[in-house]
Amino acid sequence: MAKPPSLFLILIIIPLSSLTFLSESRLFYDYYDKSCPRFTQIIQETITNKQITSPTTAAGTLRLFFHDCLLNGCDASILISSTPFNSAERDADINLSLPGDAFDLVTRAKTALELSCPNTVSCADILAVATRDLVTMVGGPYYNVLLGRKDYRISKSSYVEGNLPRPTMPMSNIINIFASKGFNIQEMVALSGAHTIGFSHCKEFTNYIYNDTHYNPRFAQGLQKACADYPKNPTLSVFNDIMTPNKFDNLYFQNLPKGLGLLESDHGLYNDPRARPYVEMYAKDQNKFFQDFARAMQKLSVYGVKTGRRGEIRRRCDAIN
Repeated sequence: MAKPPSLFLILIIIPLSSLTFLSESRLFYDYYDKSCPRFTQIIQETITNKQITSPTTAAGTLRLFFHDCLLNGCDASILISSTPFNSAERDADINLSLPGDAFDLVTRAKTALELSCPNTVSCADILAVATRDLVTMVGGPYYNVLLGRKDYRISKSSYVEGNLPRPTMPMSNIINIFASKGFNIQEMVALSGAHTIGFSHCKEFTNYIYNDTHYNPRFAQGLQKACADYPKNPTLSVFNDIMTPNKFDNLYFQNLPKGLGLLESDHGLYNDPRARPYVEMYAKDQNKFFQDFARAMQKLSVYGVKTGRRGEIRRRCDAIN
């Protein structure tokens, strides 16, 4: 009698999409209802206090979430600090400008949760829920977040380059990065709408504002003045959406046809024939943008999640246990 195929061989032929489903199937909306009943309340209290005192926290946390999830999944590996023996993700060049308020928010929430329900809530779940709640707080759509992620132990800066979109990349490169993570062009455009809040440092766009015809001339002149002292003060920055910088809405998309995009990648969305139809659609219909953004965020929030023995619950979000 022929021997049955080994478990190893069976696992090999399972499609990647099925492995993703297996991870998602171990996540639940009510994951902490019994083990940490005050989970939702503690997150809400923490983000409310932080956002009130530091209004840029929402945008910063959303960016931190993207940089964590897009690389190798929503596993809180972006939060780990470097050691003398390892350069972590957060010290990769593209991540050096990630705002401290976002890291501080997760730390505060983790501290409060450890007091209420020790060694129970992952840093990855904190970041995912805090991001959703902050987006909603500043006017964006609400969406459900599955829970039960574990924190990953591996975080290396060498893994980052080429796996996160840079604002100076050609649109084809950015599309390819999202495609490699399983996101189509429409989802990429919807997620790019996150630029409706937050700001970017002058170093991200000063090379373009003097000779790039994609910019509205008056806007370019204003940017030149705003960033005039950038060589002496690298912290200078400009709001991504100059119309409603602190409100999550669709004005970001309305700005692009007018040449009011801040980054080269913003202009790329409108100038690329593959992305422009979605830019125009979201500029006309905020409800459609919110619907698609929420759906794309739900998809991103379960990308590459670690469950079971593939991860751990860290006692501190910035350090491996």
